[in-house]
Amino acid sequence: MLKNRFLLFIVFMFVLIVTACSDGTVEESSNEANSEKEDNQTENTQTEEKSGGSLVLGTTAAPTLFNPYYSTDTSSSTIEGFIFSGLVTVDTDFNPEGDLAESWEFTEDGLRWTFHLRENVKWHDGADFTADDVVFSYGIPLHEDYIGPRGLPFEIIEEINKVDDYTVEFVLSEPYAPFITITAQFEVLPKHILGEVPIAELGMNKFNTKEPIGTGPFKFQQWKEGEYIELIANEDYYLGAPKLDSIIYKIVPDMNTLMAQLQVGDINLTGISPQYIETAKKLEEQGKVVVTSGPSNAFEYIGYNLRNELFQDKLVRQALTHAIDKEAIVQAILDGSGVVAHGPGSPANWAFNPDVPKFEYDPEEAKRKLKEAGWEPNKDGILEKDGNKFEFVLKTTSANEIRQQIAEVAQQQLSEIGIKTSIELLEWSAYVEQTSPPLWNFDAIVAGWSIGSDPDPTWFWHTSEIENGLNYNGFSNERVDELLSENTKISDIEERKRIIAEADAIVAEEQPDTFLYYVEGSLANAPNLHGPKFNAANTYYKIHEWYID
Repeated sequence: MLKNRFLLFIVFMFVLIVTACSDGTVEESSNEANSEKEDNQTENTQTEEKSGGSLVLGTTAAPTLFNPYYSTDTSSSTIEGFIFSGLVTVDTDFNPEGDLAESWEFTEDGLRWTFHLRENVKWHDGADFTADDVVFSYGIPLHEDYIGPRGLPFEIIEEINKVDDYTVEFVLSEPYAPFITITAQFEVLPKHILGEVPIAELGMNKFNTKEPIGTGPFKFQQWKEGEYIELIANEDYYLGAPKLDSIIYKIVPDMNTLMAQLQVGDINLTGISPQYIETAKKLEEQGKVVVTSGPSNAFEYIGYNLRNELFQDKLVRQALTHAIDKEAIVQAILDGSGVVAHGPGSPANWAFNPDVPKFEYDPEEAKRKLKEAGWEPNKDGILEKDGNKFEFVLKTTSANEIRQQIAEVAQQQLSEIGIKTSIELLEWSAYVEQTSPPLWNFDAIVAGWSIGSDPDPTWFWHTSEIENGLNYNGFSNERVDELLSENTKISDIEERKRIIAEADAIVAEEQPDTFLYYVEGSLANAPNLHGPKFNAANTYYKIHEWYID
């Protein structure tokens, strides 16, 4: 079967700038590097000695574990990206690049993928990286005893074959659009360490918290609970030893503390919450930080647990959204650094559908819909139905001040239509544990989703993702299931966009979430830290080349 250029349905809208070889393989672009080599020779000479120092990355959210097949939170994923490597990564425009794979090729029908692996890669303990590690790692979610949340992008894999020590072949049951930008990005784990661990016990293994071993640019040194995670440079990193000596992932209690530490130089890189943008810009005017901003591939929401009878009526969910003044949240809490959302997705990716049903702020319409759904106020003004009061707990994390403020606004505005809400703030790791599978221990949450390198929404809305996946709401809709199952098989990007748009419109009509706003992201770093620049695709792109002067 003839090999083909990389299928349009696989690559994002910037596909034309990916380099394709004449034999049909796609690999890292070396021509651009060669063309720039002479121009950069002087600059490289000037900067090659500028190494050393620690990147102190400040955050209010602690990680939970370091295993990409079991973690679901951003902090854990960030650190995993420093320790481990996948077959591919993406650049700042979502274009796939080789990582552990030097190149790859695939058959015309998209069912057989062959990856050619780098031969100069060592695990952090000195062992050789080989195809055995890839076969082992990508087989984890396929095992009958796997109960982690990351099974979806592996379901279409029928076979993983070791061709030789540095070649791996994947055979798929059907074309899968996100295979290269989602599945092949999953980090590879060491078979020589974990190969004998029963899959049923892998999620709880001490490897995940005490001694993770990867092939990435930084090696795990220590985790001081509630304070920091320390990583040190991997001098044997296959793309070259990092210029930074170490990364300190520093956990601070709140944004006020984080901003204070940024100002005095105790932290030299952090994301900036919208309410602190003006403070960050003043620090930039004083020469203390550099701020970069742009649209994030994410959205914030209030999510309803449809396993709870309170939220199983679509009219009720629509009424809840009518009761929340999203524009006021954006202006008062975010200082305007966000765009009101009416549905899932993000304007930062190519699949975004702005034409979805909208449920604008209208408390009277909220009351009307609740009455239609059978809810009537009692003598205390609290809505009741069949003797049950409309009251629930709204959970969020104490690590995020914006979400706390959103919860308070929602509590007040819902009270105005007769709904009693109490707020429960949880430390980050407790929040993740309670709201994730298999517990799903929440009524409603204030949260956010980062969409990832492919806009496939199957993770969030497909019925198959309810039990152990990322469908936190427990949302199920037969037509949405059909559309989402179809979208990943499509070879035409415009057709795929149309299908995702239809699914998003149905989800917006159903309102399993009150979609609040699309996020505007910002990054602040010390002026002597070179490399960071905000982007929606890959915040820590080529971190081994970052340096401090």
